[in-house]
Amino acid sequence: MGLDIVALLSMGSAFAVGGYLAAGVVALMYSGGQYLESLGEGRARHEMTALLSRAPHQAIRRRGEQLQEVPADAIEVGDIIVVRWGDLVPVDGIIYEEVATLDESALTGEPLPAARKKGDAVMSGAANAGDLFSMVAMKPASESTYAGILRLVEVAQRSEAPMARLADRYAAFFLIITVVLAFAAWLLSGDPVRAVAVLVVATPCSLILAVPIAWAAGISRAEQIGLLVKGARVLEALVNIHTLVIDKTGTLTEGTPTLHAIDSALPENELLRLVASLDQATSHVAAKALVEAAKARNLKLVHPTNVTETPGEGIAGEVDGRPVAIGAIAYIASRFGMTINHDDRPGTIAAAVAVDGAFAGVLLFSDKLRDGSDRILAGFKRLGVARMILATGDRSDVARLISSGLPFDEVRSELSAEQKIDIVKAEKAGGPVMMIGDGINDAPALAAADIGLAMGAHGSSRAAEPADAVLLVERLDRVLQGIEISRGCRRIAIQSVLAGIGLSIVGMTAGASGYLAPVQGALFQEVIDVAVILNALRALKISPAEQAD
Repeated sequence: MGLDIVALLSMGSAFAVGGYLAAGVVALMYSGGQYLESLGEGRARHEMTALLSRAPHQAIRRRGEQLQEVPADAIEVGDIIVVRWGDLVPVDGIIYEEVATLDESALTGEPLPAARKKGDAVMSGAANAGDLFSMVAMKPASESTYAGILRLVEVAQRSEAPMARLADRYAAFFLIITVVLAFAAWLLSGDPVRAVAVLVVATPCSLILAVPIAWAAGISRAEQIGLLVKGARVLEALVNIHTLVIDKTGTLTEGTPTLHAIDSALPENELLRLVASLDQATSHVAAKALVEAAKARNLKLVHPTNVTETPGEGIAGEVDGRPVAIGAIAYIASRFGMTINHDDRPGTIAAAVAVDGAFAGVLLFSDKLRDGSDRILAGFKRLGVARMILATGDRSDVARLISSGLPFDEVRSELSAEQKIDIVKAEKAGGPVMMIGDGINDAPALAAADIGLAMGAHGSSRAAEPADAVLLVERLDRVLQGIEISRGCRRIAIQSVLAGIGLSIVGMTAGASGYLAPVQGALFQEVIDVAVILNALRALKISPAEQAD
């Protein structure tokens, strides 16, 4: 309303007093301003647009010895997909045979290629930066990571920040000031050309141009670091976070078990070599930790034989001709008719081992705290987050162990999904709440928070759907950077608005005083518009300081 009415009045009044050249310049400058605005927004949304344009549409499916090129939407769970050099991974899956080298920069912001081996998960939308490899589809295209990202991007592109809507209201107020000043100049001087000059300088209003471009640039900048927000409203809300509620498993911790300690009746390395060799035959997450621990000690693993696995209980087989079994303590005790005495250690999970039919030891696993968690949480405090709460469904002893030494104001454990919602709702009384989580049980709390942020790289897609933002890289320091980007965008938008309005008022005053002709006023206003657009685009270059080492 504000922009178009000012433009109509300025062109109409210029025609009325015979200022055809001025009217033509206004029309050209007004349309030019709109064009500059579209160019600026296009530049600001470049990374998001690139995501949309590079969506994988085709895939190579292997059936027997035959390769078929099929639409990505035709892929079903369990299909074997061949990914050639340069191709995009069409769906979420796991590596089937070969080692893969993937360029995940468009998803996570990480510039270096990532190596993935057999059994590792791969995200749709990553590009094959190495040799041909095959994978097993674990999700259809419509439910894969990239499809979810595209849905978030489309929502973000349709959004508008509260500050931008406020700018729309200010434009109407600016219209009133413009009209009053124009008529005052006419009445006091008796020269209608001065009124035309005032109206011309006020067209178009830089207030409307600067704000949406700054926030669009901020959304794009956040995507560059692997933080995908659903819109400008979310990015702007990051400025004022009062309380952080954060989940533990897969969020504050890595979410995968690591070998913590070995209580062995055999030489420790020999026990580890035997169980790691056996565990090569299973996809259990703890098995992967054992294999990696053995390789870190340069132990020579061999191929197991006669392997049998009881899902959720344990696995047994032969290694170098010796019977070996590993699993839950109750499973091993009942299988071999033995009594196993073991004292639990806080924050660990135990697995028993039998070798040659006799008890051989206990392996302890723990979920490792993410590197730099203490510095990251301290960073939230430095950025003005007043309260931080650890909210987990895990046991209280585990929660106490993990949170020891960290700057949490409160630690809540053994929570259900409903109890997490209650915590979020209660904390809203003190100010805006951000919830960070990754599991399905976190989804309701993410939806209830003012800002719900999902760990989306390896977390549950069901948690990402109701979230306001998704962290595509497993680094919590990117959330700190997102807050800094938000604050930088707000600062740049305010600078652009104040400078634009200030210069416009100067020009309008000059026009009302007879020092600026209508044509000169139109050119002066266009210079202002170009300046505020270029200033708003500085949000693309915001360099956050907060990050973990």
